Amino acid sequence: MNMKKIILLHGVLLCTLVQVAAQPLMPAQPGSASTPYEPSRAETMDRYRKAHYLDSIATRSIFKATVRPHWSADGTSFWYRNYLRDSVKQYVLVDAVKGTRTILDAEPADTVTRHTGFQRYTGRRWASFSTDSLSPDKHWVASIRSGNVYIRPASGSNSTRLSTDGDNGTALTTDGDTAKPYGNLAWSPDSKYVVGYHIHPVKDSAVYYVLSSVKGTTRGQLKMHPYKQPGDPFTTYEMFIFRPEDKKTLKVNTPVIDFFGAPELHWRYHDNRYFTFERVERGHQRFRIFEVDAATAQTRTVYDENTNTFIYESRLFTYYLPETNELLMTSEKDGWQHLYLYDLLKGVQKQEITRGPWIVRNIDSIDTKKREIWFSASGMNPGEDPYYVHYYRIGFDGKHLVDLTPAHDNHIVTFSPDRKYFLDAHSEIDVPTVTELHRTSDGKKLLEVEHADASLYLAAGFRFPEPFHAKGRDGVTDIWGVIVRPNDYDSTKRYPIIENIYAGPQDAFVPKDFTSRYGEMQSIAQLGFIVVQIDGMGTANRSKAFHDVCWKNIADAGFPDRMLWIKAMAARYLYADTSRVGLYGTSAGGQNSLGGLLFHGDFYKAAVSSCGCHDNRIDKQWWNEQWMGYPVGKHYDEQSNVTNAWKLHGDLLLMVGEADNNVPPESTYRVADALIKAGKTFEFLPIPGSDHTDGGPYGRIERRDFFVRHLLGVEPPHRNQQEL
Repeated sequence: MNMKKIILLHGVLLCTLVQVAAQPLMPAQPGSASTPYEPSRAETMDRYRKAHYLDSIATRSIFKATVRPHWSADGTSFWYRNYLRDSVKQYVLVDAVKGTRTILDAEPADTVTRHTGFQRYTGRRWASFSTDSLSPDKHWVASIRSGNVYIRPASGSNSTRLSTDGDNGTALTTDGDTAKPYGNLAWSPDSKYVVGYHIHPVKDSAVYYVLSSVKGTTRGQLKMHPYKQPGDPFTTYEMFIFRPEDKKTLKVNTPVIDFFGAPELHWRYHDNRYFTFERVERGHQRFRIFEVDAATAQTRTVYDENTNTFIYESRLFTYYLPETNELLMTSEKDGWQHLYLYDLLKGVQKQEITRGPWIVRNIDSIDTKKREIWFSASGMNPGEDPYYVHYYRIGFDGKHLVDLTPAHDNHIVTFSPDRKYFLDAHSEIDVPTVTELHRTSDGKKLLEVEHADASLYLAAGFRFPEPFHAKGRDGVTDIWGVIVRPNDYDSTKRYPIIENIYAGPQDAFVPKDFTSRYGEMQSIAQLGFIVVQIDGMGTANRSKAFHDVCWKNIADAGFPDRMLWIKAMAARYLYADTSRVGLYGTSAGGQNSLGGLLFHGDFYKAAVSSCGCHDNRIDKQWWNEQWMGYPVGKHYDEQSNVTNAWKLHGDLLLMVGEADNNVPPESTYRVADALIKAGKTFEFLPIPGSDHTDGGPYGRIERRDFFVRHLLGVEPPHRNQQEL
């Protein structure tokens, strides 16, 4: 057979497969959907084959959804690459000044970006310290020798202000040693002061795991790494000031720092006698900013925020303006995450820059000359999904708010190097991405750069996920999620429901943009399930009250909201069967999925739990104390999946990677031990050599087979007999 005939036959076969995959197994008909979907084994096997085929083409059936610009050095143009059908590459040049796009014959030479001139916010910093530190005026060297602080004139210096004691200089402390040394020395900008700490180090305890199947060995390999768990002690830092001029050592009048490390110091711009530093109290319920008078070592509080629940430290934004002795920061003190301007000299609030029932999501950059903040936010537009991200700029005075992305969509913005232009990729999970070029000064649209092409995706029979919202436990608050259906569902049948759950309080997780359209949820749905994902109360990116539900209450996991959401969905779509509901998740989602069976076994009937942090005392300190609080109390025990394993109802598959260095594997093994001791039946899949994982390719196969067996009541493929 010649090559032309082979290519022709291949094309005919591909078209046939696409047409077959697009055809429903049972045509949708009107009715009450009173019949449970209970497929035959032959039908289920057919579903497996079609799902496998659709998996193989899903990522190759949507085009022009992402534009990654390569800007020219002068910031007036950029090029990007499209990947089209049959792996064809297309290169496009956009002239931002003229607002035109041109198809190129080949990839252009690489471009060079230039400095933006903006002070981009990259997160709260910790200062750089040194044990051997030259003063800014280069006259002095501060150093640590045998755990103590020494200061001497710099080599070649004409200074005679300080007598020396050998090569080390003069000792300014004598009570340090190698076990409890002084350290983390930092000079004032005017070289008059050195700030340092008497440090009481704490060595973190280790966690261990065994690699059972290392190639070339006949014995398991024991591995360990330091791992701080809730309640473990921290290294402490006692702050001191050292004055080279008169050899004085002053203990700063402030409590010992016993949480996190030595803080970043912010010196007054015009008067280096004073500096500020931040302190987050352990337990995350109090945040303070202290000012220190380096001449006297006395302190005063310039900012103090307390809460009955928690301050989300990782989302706390602070930006110091030393020239004006001001501070830009975020706070949820009025119930929503907003921006504030503070006067550091007076220790008072100057301006609530943003306000209202919406939240600031992220700070993009600060323009100190124009006194403007560039930021993203959610929830400002009534009638819109409150998680959709929009981009704005606003003055320090709270005036002249400009919405750069007004379209009713979720937005992802990238600026040109000089920020004169920006690309706005906006979409919804069921609306293909449109990428536009805008002028930053007034937000004017200059050009539609690309419109995602999903025609082949739809022709293959795929359906877009559907956004859906319903009232939560309070009867007022909207809970948002997405619904993924089989491509060929029959509306006269009732399909089992599977929830993809992750209720970690650190964020929200339901996808909002079109580029996250396909994945494991769609693949599972193809086997005959309605698959959903929901952000219940206790997750982030809504009001403070919405988030506070998680406080010392991780086991809640938003379940009251999730179950109401699923029931509301089933009331609207009668083909969703609330008598057969399963759930799966990884990490915190692994904790949540098992929690569904332990605490809500009357609703959830089957769960797959992967690498779960099943006991918050076993998991990492920083994550669990943020939400479960400090000190570790009885609520940790009361909400543990290990403690509550005896309550198990329904069918359970536990998975764990034996080399998990995120959540210690013993968290899952202790659940297994408790289930065994309680006489419970469950399935257990340890994965040799695997790290923190949802199970990987093999685990995902086992997860699908598990739900087919327990929610559809069909025996999955016998893979050892190569049925597929």
